[in-house]
Amino acid sequence: MGRGDYVFSDKINHASIVDGCLMSGAEFRRYRHNDMAHLEGLLKNAPADVAKLVIADSVFSMDGDIIDLPKMVELCKKYNAWLMIDEAHSLGVLGEKGTGIEEYYNLYGEIDIKMGTLSKTIPSVGGYVAAKEEIISYLRHASRAYIFSAALPPGQAAAANEAFKVILDEPWRIERLNENTKQFISGLKGMGFNTLLTETAIVPVICGDDDTAFAMTREVQHQDVFVLPVVSPAVEAGLARLRATVTAAHEPSDIEHAMDAIEKAGKKLGLIK
Repeated sequence: MGRGDYVFSDKINHASIVDGCLMSGAEFRRYRHNDMAHLEGLLKNAPADVAKLVIADSVFSMDGDIIDLPKMVELCKKYNAWLMIDEAHSLGVLGEKGTGIEEYYNLYGEIDIKMGTLSKTIPSVGGYVAAKEEIISYLRHASRAYIFSAALPPGQAAAANEAFKVILDEPWRIERLNENTKQFISGLKGMGFNTLLTETAIVPVICGDDDTAFAMTREVQHQDVFVLPVVSPAVEAGLARLRATVTAAHEPSDIEHAMDAIEKAGKKLGLIK
């Protein structure tokens, strides 16, 4: 995208997406989080003859909820907009095989540009962009970030390739992850914590103000559970939180221990009764 084009970004997209939108020089419009009616209004008001791109995280990095891809696809077709999705937090998480948001919604081939990282569920370095051949060819010759970067170290590229195979060859990991996620979210909700609308392995535990989030972090870490606080401006003021992440490697007893530590801290600080 460039000058004269329009980019439409979810309000809580990751900071790297926001930076990319701003650096493109395009007209930058932000729609309310996962609010497809607001997105449609912005698309409708954009000039009909300009290039348009809608971009969103598939799973949101601080809230853990999932983008409404079916409606987004519908709107992009209606208003002739490109669709770009960041799969940083959905690859290896969504879908029975863990292949991401297209599998989750059974909407294969509806996303124009998919990008992701090789440093989360894929334990390596770098990232990737996936699209039709003509788009990739264009990026090879027009993307400054690609042109002026060195290639991945061969060992890291090989490690990433093998990690993709593990996701496909060992679906039990996805099953275990889903079980652990349900145990953790339902347990925290049962205690009275606010976990927003998360359905995934990213689980926010809302604390309110920044100081409470810091205090919760300290109390939980003193019980040998590693969590980190997320405060403004990374999240909206008043929605400071613990950002917990569940993995397939956790045993049910690990989940129980973590919930027990968070419950004790929450009661001590008055977040729950």
